[in-house]
Amino acid sequence: MNIGIFTDTYFPQVSGVATSIQTLKNGLERQGHSVFIFTTTDPHVAKDAIEPNVFRFSSVPFVSFADRRIAIRGIFHATQVAKKLDIDIIHTQTEFSMGWIGKYVAHALKVPCVHTYHTMYEDYLHYVLNGKLLKPVHVKQFSSAFIHGMDGVVTPSVKTENVLLSYGIKTPIEVIPTGVDLARINENPRRDVRAELNLSPDIPVILTLSRIAAEKKIDHILDVLPKIVEEFPNVKFVIAGDGPDVDMLEDQVNRLTLEDYVIFAGAVEHTDVGNYYRMADLFISASDTETQGLTYVEAMAAGTPSVVFSTDYTEMLLDDPEFGQTFTTKEQMLDEILSYLRNHAGKINQAKLDKKLNDFSSDKFASTMLANYEKVIANFDELTTKDGEYLNDQN
Repeated sequence: MNIGIFTDTYFPQVSGVATSIQTLKNGLERQGHSVFIFTTTDPHVAKDAIEPNVFRFSSVPFVSFADRRIAIRGIFHATQVAKKLDIDIIHTQTEFSMGWIGKYVAHALKVPCVHTYHTMYEDYLHYVLNGKLLKPVHVKQFSSAFIHGMDGVVTPSVKTENVLLSYGIKTPIEVIPTGVDLARINENPRRDVRAELNLSPDIPVILTLSRIAAEKKIDHILDVLPKIVEEFPNVKFVIAGDGPDVDMLEDQVNRLTLEDYVIFAGAVEHTDVGNYYRMADLFISASDTETQGLTYVEAMAAGTPSVVFSTDYTEMLLDDPEFGQTFTTKEQMLDEILSYLRNHAGKINQAKLDKKLNDFSSDKFASTMLANYEKVIANFDELTTKDGEYLNDQN
C-alpha cells in the first residue's frame, strides 16, 4: 500500500505528534508498505538535504508557536507528487495547512482520507491573546469543519473520541492508542546520565520530560517540591526539555529557594530519552491535557514507574501500582511521590513489563492502523459510483 501522511509537524521538530508519525511510518514500512511524508520546510533542515520519501513545502512560523510551521504554498505540487506516487490513502495529522492540502489532494485524486485528531485545542486557547479571542465554541466549529468530508477519524484515546462526539461528529471514529518504538527506548549506546548531571547513584531522582510549556503544569510539581525536600533532603528534580516557559520556571525555583534541588537538563534528542528515563527513580507528569501519553509508555518501557494525572488512558495504562499511580489533585500527587520514594519501588519487573508493553508496540500500532486503512478503503469503494465520483460529502 502507498500511504501519504500530511503533517505540519515532523522531525527535526520535537513533539508527540512528530514522534507518533515516525513510529507509524517505521512500523508500516517494516510490514512492507511505502509511506510518504508531506510536511513543511524547517530552518534546521538544509534546502538541499536528501530525506527519502519526505516532501517539504514552503512554510512560515505559526503565530504563538514559533517552533511550529504553517505551509504557505504547495497544494498543486503536492497533488502532482501524490499522483505520481500512486497514493492509495491519505492520512492527515493536522487540522491546519498540510491537513487542508491533504484533504484537497485526496479529493482531487479520488482516494480516501483518514485523519488523526491529536490535540485537545480547548486546552491551548490561552496561547492566542491569552484566551480572549478564541473560545471553546470556536474549537467545535473549526474541528467540525475540518473533519467534514473525511472518510474516517482516529483518536488516541476514548477521552478524545468523546470530545469529538460531543461536537456532533458523525464520521466513523476509531480509537487507536499511539504505539512506542520500544527498541529505540532501550537501544545502545547507553549513557550514564546521572554521572553527566553529577548525581550519585544513591540519591532519589524524580524526572519530568516534555515540552516546557504552561499546559504541562510543571509549576504544580515545583509547588509540592518543598514538602518532598523536607522528607528527602538529598532529592533532585530533573526537568528535561525546552520550551517557552523555561524562564518562568527558573524564576519559580528561585522564589522557592529550590536551586539546590532542581536541574534544568535542556532539550533531549528523542533517541536519547531512554537514558533519562532509566536515570530516574520516578517519572512525574502533572499535565491534564495529554491525549497520547507517549512519555508515560516510554518511561514504562525504560522500567521506571510514573505518577501522572488521571485520564481514561492513564487508568488503563497504569493498572498495576508497580507501573505507576494517577492523581487528580496536587495533594494526591505529593502523597504518591512520597510513597514511591519511601518504599524505594525500584524498576518494574521485566516479565510483567514485557507482557504489558506488547499492547503498545510500534508493530501493533502499525497493524491496527493498517486494518483501519483497509476498512476505510473498502467503505470508500462502496461510496464511489461506477465512474469514480466521490459521494462521501454527507459526513
